[in-house]
Amino acid sequence: MPHQIKVYTIFFLYSVTLGGIFPRLGEMQLAMGAGEAALGLGLLGFALGTQISLMFSSPLLEKIGYKWVILLAVPLMGAAEIAASLASSIPLFFTSLLAAGVAIGALEIVINLEADRTEHMLGRRVMNRSHAFWSFGFFVAGMLGAAAAQMAISPTQWLIMLNIVSSTVIWLVFFNFKPAPERTTSDEPTPKFVRPSLGILTLVGLTLSAMMLEGAGADWSIIFMRDNFEMSAFVNGMAFAVGAGTQAITRYFADGFIDKYGPIRIARILISILGLGTLMVTFSPNAYMALLGFALIGIGSSSLFPLAMSAAAQRTDRPAATNVASLAQLSFIIFLLAPPILGFVAEHFGIRYSFGIGLPLVLLSWFTVNSLKVKT
Repeated sequence: MPHQIKVYTIFFLYSVTLGGIFPRLGEMQLAMGAGEAALGLGLLGFALGTQISLMFSSPLLEKIGYKWVILLAVPLMGAAEIAASLASSIPLFFTSLLAAGVAIGALEIVINLEADRTEHMLGRRVMNRSHAFWSFGFFVAGMLGAAAAQMAISPTQWLIMLNIVSSTVIWLVFFNFKPAPERTTSDEPTPKFVRPSLGILTLVGLTLSAMMLEGAGADWSIIFMRDNFEMSAFVNGMAFAVGAGTQAITRYFADGFIDKYGPIRIARILISILGLGTLMVTFSPNAYMALLGFALIGIGSSSLFPLAMSAAAQRTDRPAATNVASLAQLSFIIFLLAPPILGFVAEHFGIRYSFGIGLPLVLLSWFTVNSLKVKT
């Protein structure tokens, strides 16, 4: 199997496993008897665990080796989500997602670095296409999760089945995996907390809108549909799936357009689409306009983070691992802050405003787009 196909496969299987929980969050919320603010605090476990892992796991990942991180982290993440589906209270839910977040942080470092190394080895872009397969995984998880909800398969049963299948495939495909050669970088070790350079800070500003709105779509889109429109469980689940689907298709074809027109021009188009989709969701008079808005958010958020990751990895001021970890750490702060903020806004002002507050971040992305110019 060609190396880039293995890279695409791990992005896909990681996201299928991670995405399995999101179409069922509404049912878990009702089972715990939690409001939106409490659910937002519970979802904080994902982000906090990820942040801890990003800060402290890099030396351990090098010792374990990328192959074993892939073989172990995805099944462990799936097991933690199964535990979350069994939680009877928000503290137990939070603790389970905290464990899942630790696995997510390790995978984020490993697979993004592996995609960058593969680009260097092949001499062509694969980062956006890699993230396309990540989005295809979310789309598959969304569609199957919505179907499982419509068929009254419990969240726990669904997540167990999903984790068994994805873990089996991962062990079959990656047991003999050999990572791509490292880029030539400095031997400076990556610190536990990576101090951001000015270039990394501006890349963070670029990615915040995409990450917040992508996260809002994952965490709150189904609850948004449930609370605003009287539709079936399957149609509600489509709100999550359509965003992931349009994001996947855009990422899959993005590299050719980026090579032809340049990253900055493409980024400006995507930011404009992201803003339009956010407006449509926030002010949607019916379910169909909301679904179209979620689809546009998927397109708009598709390539901003992959472009930023590539720009960070290609900077030569510090080792690629240091810049990637720095960008990932700071960008994921939005996930640390977004769930409780969006939950609080949804409970006290209405869930529509949870999406509307993403509009200022869209403006921030517009004014920081020049950070994609790689400077040494």
